Amino acid sequence: MIFDTHAHYDAEQFDADREALLASLPEKGVGLVVDPGCDGESSKKCLELAERHGHVYAAVGWHPEEWESWGEESLSLLRALASHPKCAAIGEIGLDYYWDKEHKALQREMLEAQLRLALTLDLPVILHDREAHEDMLNAVSCFAGLRGVFHCYSGSAEMAEILLRDGWYLGFDGPITYKNNRKAAEVLSVTPMERILVETDSPYLAPVPWRGQRNDSTRLPAVIARIAEVKGLDAAEVERITWENGKRLFGI
Repeated sequence: MIFDTHAHYDAEQFDADREALLASLPEKGVGLVVDPGCDGESSKKCLELAERHGHVYAAVGWHPEEWESWGEESLSLLRALASHPKCAAIGEIGLDYYWDKEHKALQREMLEAQLRLALTLDLPVILHDREAHEDMLNAVSCFAGLRGVFHCYSGSAEMAEILLRDGWYLGFDGPITYKNNRKAAEVLSVTPMERILVETDSPYLAPVPWRGQRNDSTRLPAVIARIAEVKGLDAAEVERITWENGKRLFGI
């Protein structure tokens, strides 16, 4: 079975067929899904999906792009939501300097507050890092005992080696199937199988040959096949190992 460790089924792109699609996943080989929140409302929606579908788990968090809705009560809300038995992590949290270069200090404040919360609650974190590699590395290095995944990892192989040494998992998505994505192959080559997670970031980042279309968990075999090719393994072995990796990290 496949574990999609990062999919946004609460997104509006799934409004037309969300329930039917989620219900169909186990029969299509996708046995587990983690749906991460991006703010208070989406975190609530993720938990509601997890309540309705046994194979779906949620993460709760405030995405860096949602800085405008972050306020005094945000952390208290996340703490309350994280008490839900199907909350598997704090996330999606992190830094994004691609879309917003004007609020870096606020982004870092949000991230650090949520990292402290994760440590207090003994939950893993799901990290978003876009064009903020140095600051992300510095941020997580300040919190001993953190565990989690760098979702849709986009940093260098050298940074990956530092994170792997410190026990982090790396998430791989559709972009590793894109032509001429040499960086992904370099990162995969230095990442041991026991630290690899597979994810879709649905509805985004569909792998080849569906690039540009709405993504969903049934397209993960393309990501698994690419990992198997780079690592010189059978796809079934990659599927098995990443399934166990996800269950271990998220305590499922």
